[in-house]
Amino acid sequence: MFNGLADWWDGVELWLAQAWFPVQFVLVMVVVVPLCLAAAWVLDKLVGLFARRLTPGRDDDSSDTPA
Repeated sequence: MFNGLADWWDGVELWLAQAWFPVQFVLVMVVVVPLCLAAAWVLDKLVGLFARRLTPGRDDDSSDTPA
């Protein structure tokens, strides 16, 4: 199974490397840029989630609030 996947990927890679530059550019803009944006969005949400869980909230620190 992995040999078939590797052969397919090699074929795609060879086709892309031999493609005309404007075709490569369009493929990057249509495929790679949205994938990178989605990955950045997911990482941002995960880091924000972990940061909220690891840092105390404003309500937890009652020593600074006036009585």
